[in-house]
Amino acid sequence: MSNFRHPDATVRVRCFGVTLQSGQPTPPVLRESAAWHQLIYATRGVLTVYTDRGTWVVPPHRGVWIPAGYQYRLELSGVVALRMLYIRPVRRTPAPSCTVVNVTPLLRELIIRTNIIGALDTRIASQKRLIGVILDELKALTAVPLQLPLPRDHRAARFAVLAAADPCGTSLATMFRKSGASRRTLERVFRAETAMSLGQWLRRRKLLHALRRIAAGECVNTVALELGYNSSSAFIAMFRRELGETPKRYFGA
Repeated sequence: MSNFRHPDATVRVRCFGVTLQSGQPTPPVLRESAAWHQLIYATRGVLTVYTDRGTWVVPPHRGVWIPAGYQYRLELSGVVALRMLYIRPVRRTPAPSCTVVNVTPLLRELIIRTNIIGALDTRIASQKRLIGVILDELKALTAVPLQLPLPRDHRAARFAVLAAADPCGTSLATMFRKSGASRRTLERVFRAETAMSLGQWLRRRKLLHALRRIAAGECVNTVALELGYNSSSAFIAMFRRELGETPKRYFGA
């Protein structure tokens, strides 16, 4: 575990590592860290990141890029091993948007190495070289479709809250009524504000919910049936379409 506080402006990368279980307090989001970009990497378990703009689910061996200035809250599913990088903003870092990303094998080793060192200082030649490689790897990050954007319209936002309380989506008619809008209206609002149809948004919500459940140790068949799929094979087919792998291969990465 490294020191969060480091006064030298020549320190370009800091780190923090911790392993926690569901229900334990998550790492503090310190005020001074808001001025730094963050890459949170999960080597084990599933991490959920909540902001006022959406929800991001981070499975094992993936990461979430959080630009400087974002306010967020973390939630853990299962035993979660976190390795966090804090990067002082420079021109070569990625565009300012919160995104779940695939972590390359090289970046994975760089994260581990940085956590061993504690902080990378440009005054030290070997550390300066590491900083350059880390920044190059950050530029090459590829996004993973594990975001659930939140609509701003008050009716759609109300629907999103109701959907969160009913992960199986068994009472859509009731949710439409309580949100104060028809399905047709919500379809239009969701497309305009989330770039997803309502059906796509609901499927993505189910997928993210399933990721958290599976990470917590529940079997795929149980999760599939509770989410309304007729069989585990139908759920696995959806999972593969969305993420390119079966749940077994995805969590065994």
